Amino acid sequence: PDHDEVEQEFSSYETTYPNLAKLHSIGESVLKRNINVLQVTKDVDKERELGKPMFKWVANMHGNEVVGRELVINMAKYLLTNYGQDERVTRLLNTTDIWLMPSLNPDGFAAAREGECTGMSSGGVGRENANHVDLNRNFPDQFRDGQDQESLLKGREPETLAAMTWIVSNPFVLSANLHGGSVVASYPFDDSRKHKEYGYYSAAPDDAMFKHLATIYASNHLTMHRGNLCPGDNFPGGVTNGAHWYDVPGGMEDYNYLHSNCFEVTFELSCCKYPKREELATEWDNNKESMLRYMEATHFGVHGLVKDQSGQPLADAVISV
Repeated sequence: PDHDEVEQEFSSYETTYPNLAKLHSIGESVLKRNINVLQVTKDVDKERELGKPMFKWVANMHGNEVVGRELVINMAKYLLTNYGQDERVTRLLNTTDIWLMPSLNPDGFAAAREGECTGMSSGGVGRENANHVDLNRNFPDQFRDGQDQESLLKGREPETLAAMTWIVSNPFVLSANLHGGSVVASYPFDDSRKHKEYGYYSAAPDDAMFKHLATIYASNHLTMHRGNLCPGDNFPGGVTNGAHWYDVPGGMEDYNYLHSNCFEVTFELSCCKYPKREELATEWDNNKESMLRYMEATHFGVHGLVKDQSGQPLADAVISV
């Protein structure tokens, strides 16, 4: 479906499932298309329950990498139609505030062509936004850019700024960034101070947790865990540190981790970036269990409220483990 059709479909969910679905736009693309995101959770029409964690899917930031876009559209429908019927889905929506973005780059998607497979070695038509900028090189970079406000905002595309604002304005806990051109789960950091082209393991402070999250997706995926599905791929267990694979300055997953509360892992979902539509049903089968397990991982770790003796919440509390 094209951009307008997805917008209409998501809008119709608001009417059909008023307590479960709400359509938002986080901003506009260069060509003034809405960057839509569907919020799906129980009591979506009410204020978010204190302590209910937020999760997000972000797909298609490279407009010609379309498998993730289709999966997000499918998952929205799956969650809504199975709520109250399927125990697992019901529990997920009762306890988790889920946000589904089919495309961060709707202009790129509109320019992309079905059946064009170009792998990791070349970009392809529609990868970039309408200003011919790669959005996954356009976020502030910890090793390249200054940390002051001016440096953070300088030279950012409208899609990037919309995503940055959305990320820092909401307490997301976990996120997935969906790509194509390979089949692997790639976790932070995506680059290093050395900017060595490949082969340098750039570990984040939470490296073990990131590897665990990547492994949850890869090990539950029907093929990703093999790690050798596309030409040149050799990823034990179907996971890799981003920079060890190749250096990506200005990526979105590192921005999430460094500037917000959110852990994001990048999932490369297919050797062919824009497969024929008849192949997409197979991709849903490949990814469905991984997607459910990954959303459930939002609930890992310690959670709760820090209060004083009179039961009032304490600001700026530091918890040491």
